[in-house]
Amino acid sequence: MSSLALTFLGFDWQEPWALWWLAAVPVAAAVAWTTARVSLRARRILVSKRMERRLFAGYSARRAAVRTLAGVLSLVFLVLALAGPVRGYTLREVRKRGLDVVVCLDTSRSMLVQDLSPDRLARAKREVRGLLERLKGDRAALLAFSGDVREVAPLTSDARTLSTFLDTLTPEDNRKGGTDIGGVLTAALDLFDGRSGAHEVVVLLTDGEDLGAQGAAVAKKAAERGIRIHVCGIGTEGGGKIPDGTRFVRDTEGKEVVSQLDAATLKTIAETSGGAFVSTETSPTPLEELWDKRIARMEGREYGGGRERIPHDRYQWPLALAAVCMAIEYSLRERGRTSP
Repeated sequence: MSSLALTFLGFDWQEPWALWWLAAVPVAAAVAWTTARVSLRARRILVSKRMERRLFAGYSARRAAVRTLAGVLSLVFLVLALAGPVRGYTLREVRKRGLDVVVCLDTSRSMLVQDLSPDRLARAKREVRGLLERLKGDRAALLAFSGDVREVAPLTSDARTLSTFLDTLTPEDNRKGGTDIGGVLTAALDLFDGRSGAHEVVVLLTDGEDLGAQGAAVAKKAAERGIRIHVCGIGTEGGGKIPDGTRFVRDTEGKEVVSQLDAATLKTIAETSGGAFVSTETSPTPLEELWDKRIARMEGREYGGGRERIPHDRYQWPLALAAVCMAIEYSLRERGRTSP
């Protein structure tokens, strides 16, 4: 159902764009008036004004005007019916069914490596957007992490807001360097209510450099709760240098650091929890494939969705008036019945 974006004549309108057709009403009225004038001029050319009453006996200019007015009004009421007038609402309890998905996005500086175009972080954001577009009654949360974990958004069904928050994430927001996969997975598990892991899933997007080395241990705890962790590896095994302003990050020996996708670590995390590992190196849209083949097949749970306003359609009112006007136009004659 379209959003109610306009209040006019005491009604809300579901399709306000249709009201633009009212601009055609003056045009139709002008055409009808011009046609009547042309008809009158043609009669005056054919016969004299003295003979007009005898030859056009029974003709009534008033009936002709009423017939034209009925035709114009029928057009007005048809447009109003098309615009979907609404007056009054009924509140209805809504029960939704879906999954709870926590997306964990790596925003560490290594995600700025340009072994993917334009860089790893931009590619990861594109993957998350594709995932959000597939949410149908599901709830999602967004966590950003590096050496620290930040809760960007709790579980919500508002995918548009999540996408807006996603665009703002940069490594500049990190309070601590590194990549704490164990920490973000722990935070993700804390967002679930613990009722059933059958309806809960974690999606991790990272280049896999688990500096805390706790990812597999937390994945084991997730498996005990029945929660799967699906991992999307961002980057390539060849890797690339980490940008640092106009230069590249160097180690303690002054050598430029090369960040590589640690696929082995990520596969271990995914397999330990019963999840799957996908990679941008092997698929153009790994997260969308993961959703279609794995996550979408999970059984969603029912949860309360609050109350929904059900508008009362009133299109029948102008439609009935349009029918009356068309009946008048069809039945009313410009010339009355006369005796021979």
